[in-house]
Formats: sequence, structure tokens, C-alpha cells
Amino acid sequence: MKVITHADADFAERLRELTAPSSLFDPLIEERTKAIIDGVKMRGDGALLEYIERFDGARLTVDGLKVTQAELLAASLTADDSLRAAVQFADKNIAQFARKSLRKSWSARNAQGATVGERFDPFQRVGIYIPAGAAPLTSTALMTITLARVAGCPEIVVCSPCGRDGGVDPALLFAARFAGATEIYKVGGAQAVAAMALGTPSVPRVQKIFGPGGAYVVMAKRLLFGYVAVDLLPGPSELLVLADDTASAKFAAADLLAQAEHGSGHERVWLVTISRAVQRAVEREIAAQLSELKHAEHVRRALDQNGWLIQVKSLDDAVKLANRLAPEHCEVMTRNAREVAGKILTAGAIFLGPWSPTVLGDYVAGPSHTLPTGGAGSSFAGLTVDQFQRRTSVVEYNRGSLKKSLAAVQKFAQAEGLEAHGKSAAIRTKS
Repeated sequence: MKVITHADADFAERLRELTAPSSLFDPLIEERTKAIIDGVKMRGDGALLEYIERFDGARLTVDGLKVTQAELLAASLTADDSLRAAVQFADKNIAQFARKSLRKSWSARNAQGATVGERFDPFQRVGIYIPAGAAPLTSTALMTITLARVAGCPEIVVCSPCGRDGGVDPALLFAARFAGATEIYKVGGAQAVAAMALGTPSVPRVQKIFGPGGAYVVMAKRLLFGYVAVDLLPGPSELLVLADDTASAKFAAADLLAQAEHGSGHERVWLVTISRAVQRAVEREIAAQLSELKHAEHVRRALDQNGWLIQVKSLDDAVKLANRLAPEHCEVMTRNAREVAGKILTAGAIFLGPWSPTVLGDYVAGPSHTLPTGGAGSSFAGLTVDQFQRRTSVVEYNRGSLKKSLAAVQKFAQAEGLEAHGKSAAIRTKS
């Protein structure tokens, strides 16, 4: 990991390195992703089968792209009681949280007596990407599909990569089916996003794509925006721990390691603290705990590339840096954590105090763990159920309210030089 303090002569220069663009804007990843998208655009299912063999090591046929009812039944039969209980536990919290965020249609009268309002309908066909590379993210099925179900989306399409045996992880399949998926395809990576956005003979296109993913998945969502709607740009995981001298080094280290564990190597983790003692203690704890992890090599790669232990001069400086980085997850381990958190305005999700590790948000707390990364949190919020609803404005005038509006309409039409605009309203008052 990179260790810097405010007393270092090159501190400002190191901070510029720290806030360099993430993999969301890597030109090499963009070039490779464009090639994959073009392949799907030109060759459809044939390209999907080729990419599955190249990237996932599985040889499938066109008929094998879609998960069958037999595979879903087999996954359900292998789900043990503890998995069923965990899925039900999380789904209940997620659905309850989502129902609070649903938007409701409304109507009212404007000043001229016309009826105006908004209608919110569920998207009829949505696509959801669930990562399953180094780790099949069973929890992501609930954090996305459950929201689509609560919103009332009738067609919920899921894409997730298969293993070398051509199968999708059984626990992930069980969770996806439980949450409400109506179709599941064995397609991962940028090619899955391209298939859902552009459509192929086997994977009909969707209206909007949701879900997190690695650098290539997020790049594909960015490049295909416009062909399809997208939720946000939730890429490789991030965590910033903001700590003062009261923070537990053991807790902070464990949380940083957990978010570096996903395995892409593009994960980013930061400790930002005002305490040199805490900075040193966290560094020691990371070394000790890392040696005990099963996937230590994946974690070490992420830490070497994008792991930072930073000591700043003041708590205000720590908050400013947190807002500058706009982290996906931000843990506040300080005195008066709620007060400090009130000044953090760009994080995807904030976790208060020593008893709120990010993993609770990853799995069971209720809010979706699909959150903006790579600095996108400065302008994007995390995934919410209302993003599965399509807004339509509704306008209804009668003759009286039209006549009351006519003078203003005609003036705007005259000012803009759009004669037919004014006539389209005036003609109704003369008939």
C-alpha cells in the first residue's frame, strides 16, 4: 500500500496521483470494449458464443445460452436451509426499503384550471447484470432484481457469466429466481451489456440496464448509453475509511481488506486519518490479516495498485478529501460520527460508527449495494427502486383553460418565430 502524510514534501503531488481517473476512463479498456460491442452488433449470438469460450472457457451452443427450468430447479434443490434463510432475510429488508422509495402518480390543477400531473409506470423489460467472475455475487441478485420486482417490472432479464462447465453458480441462480428474475442468460462481461442493449436472436433487447460490474462491464454501459438507458456506473468496489484517533485499527483494516477482495485488481481503498498512530496501526493490521485470507493474492494486487493510507492535518481536510474522491462506500469512525458524516456530500453510501461495517450494506441492511464508483458519486446516486419506474407527464386542458393560456402561448410563438405553434392553440378557440 502507499503510505503518505501531510508532512511529506511531495504530499500535494501524491494527492494528485491519488485522485487520478479510475478505470472508468481507461483508453485501453475503452478500445477493447468497443471491439466487443462491435462484435455483438455485427455477429449477434455467434459473437456471444465466441466470447464465452474466450473469456469464460466454456463451449456453449445457441440453445445453451439461456438457463433452463431444469437448471433452476436443480439450483433450488441444492440450496441448503441456511442459504434460504439468508436470502429471505436480505430480501425482506431490501423490499421493505424499496417500497419506501416508490414514486406515486399524481395530478393537480394549474393556475388556468388545466389538469397536469405525472404518471410512474414500471419499465416493461429491464436487464440486470450480476458479476460472477472471481466471486459469484449472490447478494447482487437481491440488490437489483428485488427492486425490479417491487417496482412491478413484468420482464426481468438477468445476465451472468458461466463457469468452465457451462453452468451458473447454483446459489446465484437460487437467489435470482427467488428475487423474481424471469429470464437468465449465461453471458458475462461487456458482451452481456451489448446483448441486452442491442439485442440478439437469443437475447431480446431491454429498455434499461442495471447492475454493477468490472471495468469492462461499466465501460460497455457508458458506451451504449443512448442505445439503452442505464442506471449508473457502478464499477470495481471502493471504500474510504475516515478515522480519528478513536478508530479501531483492527476494524478499519478488516473493512479495507474486504472491499479489496473482489479480485479485479481495480478496487480502490483509502484510509484517511488525522492520527499517525492509527495510520501505522492499520498498516500493521493489514499485513497481519492479509496473511490469513484465502484470496490474499487478489487482495494484495488491489492494495498495491490502489491502496492508500493517508494522514491529513485536520478533520476538515479529511472531509474535503473524502468529498473530492467521492467514494462508493465511506465509513466514518470518529467522535460525533453523525455530525462528521453530515459534511460528506458525494459518497455513494455512508456507514456510521464502529459497528456498521460496509459488509452490512453489501448484504442485508436494505439499501441497494449498487453504488457509483470512480468519482461518479459526485453526480450520481446509488440504485433506488424509482429508477425502475418510467415517468410520463400528463396534461389535460378544457376549452376554458386553453383560452386563459392563449395570449401567453401566442407571445412565445411570436418571440420564437414559430407561427404554426401559435395557430395550433388559436384554432381551437375559433371552432
